[in-house]
Amino acid sequence: MRALVLNLATATDRLKFMGQQLDALGISWERIEAVTPATLSPPASDRVWHGWERPLRTTEMATCATHIAAWMRIRDLDTPCLVLEDDALLDSGVPALLAALDYEKTGFDHLSLETRGRRKLVDRTPHPDLPIRRLRLDRTGAAAYVLWPSGARKLLARADRARGLADGMICAAFELDSWQADPALAIQLDRCAAHGLTPPLVTASQIDAAPKPDRGGAFFRMRRLAAQLAMGLRQLRPGTERREIPPAGNWIEAVAGHSER
Repeated sequence: MRALVLNLATATDRLKFMGQQLDALGISWERIEAVTPATLSPPASDRVWHGWERPLRTTEMATCATHIAAWMRIRDLDTPCLVLEDDALLDSGVPALLAALDYEKTGFDHLSLETRGRRKLVDRTPHPDLPIRRLRLDRTGAAAYVLWPSGARKLLARADRARGLADGMICAAFELDSWQADPALAIQLDRCAAHGLTPPLVTASQIDAAPKPDRGGAFFRMRRLAAQLAMGLRQLRPGTERREIPPAGNWIEAVAGHSER
């Protein structure tokens, strides 16, 4: 299974970091050019960007468009891929899980590898053969996930109607057969300190480069209320629990030397 690395042309240090990790893990990869507000298509004025729960920053639109480019690539390749933002720190267990997924021919739509120190709604009972469990609700990032062509098609169908935060769009797609690696096999670099690691790169969020818009009017409030109601009902599902997914913590040797423990 190949990886798709989402990367801005100017972020050469991040691309080098991701390439070193993936090469060390023996994972083939290709770069997906990250969209910027200047290259956004359709433009920010298009109605497709104004159907989310709140008004979006142009940088949030660009991030979403970048993930959409990855989804289109997976659809066109007709094979599952590991989608990575360029500030993802990977565990040494990633190749084994990817190989197991290829062997099992699972028929999943989506698998999150990431944890961000917030609770997710997952099934109490794990998968019988793989270190994963069914993921029912998660709004904690989209830095590292496996997406199958079936999942890409479902997300692209949503994107044709309305676009929003990349992780929020995945979360809202209850039609996805979505799973969570447990233990988690990736964190973002901004979470390194929480896990006793010194980040190998100092990163700043590109999202914050654009001004934050106001919360919007009545239509946005109605959409937020509808989304919150749907998530609330989701949490009533029998056989599930809300809990934080711990990382495996077996970071690749190239990064392990930065540990403070």
